[in-house]
Amino acid sequence: MPRVPRRRRSVAELKALVEEGNRVLGPDPSAELVAQWAAATFPGTLAVACSMADAVLPHLVSRFAPGVDVLFIDTGYHFSDTLVTRDIVAEDLPVTIVNVMPKLSVAEQDAAYGPRLYERDPAACCRMRKVEPLAAELAGYEAWATGVRREEAPTRTETPVLAWDDKNGLVKINPLAAWTFDDLLQYAGDYDVPVNSLLSDGYPSIGCEPCTRRVEPGEDPRAGRWAGFAKTECGLHT
Repeated sequence: MPRVPRRRRSVAELKALVEEGNRVLGPDPSAELVAQWAAATFPGTLAVACSMADAVLPHLVSRFAPGVDVLFIDTGYHFSDTLVTRDIVAEDLPVTIVNVMPKLSVAEQDAAYGPRLYERDPAACCRMRKVEPLAAELAGYEAWATGVRREEAPTRTETPVLAWDDKNGLVKINPLAAWTFDDLLQYAGDYDVPVNSLLSDGYPSIGCEPCTRRVEPGEDPRAGRWAGFAKTECGLHT
């Protein structure tokens, strides 16, 4: 059964909330303050996107919005560790896991486009298995929170805490934008938050298994994503 759309306010109203939020939150708000504002401003219309590298963002937001929808894009190519993390999060945290599924199964995509499309055209694979499914799911919400951090990659250094997401047509909230990887681990330790076991096995950035390798000491945290390609982003945040 299709999910009931939650959106209630117009684009103009949502854009005005971005302006008001930036004024209220100020230039350097804490992650807790941002999450609290998001929960109060978008009750029932807020989603949290989580790749299950860790559950820090779902934990943070659920402190202020218990039962919040956590969107997990089930590409069909995830590490088993990632799926285990998702299941632990569903069991341990007061959130609602929403498995976002591509239109085509892996087998159907192989039949239509040939096996291992990710080796020949990773951008097309990401578009069909991540970007388009998430965009369709986000259409029912007014705002989404992501775990994007500025230190992760050169493409993310200017990430705002709060902005209008023109591509998806809703408010985008990045509570952890100013955090470092150490800040993330500190929070996870302080609150006993589930963390993907791959984080301690050389994978600071975790995507689909065929397109992710371990990162060597001193490398960019996202160097293990799409190794051998110029591609550095799946398209969700660009």
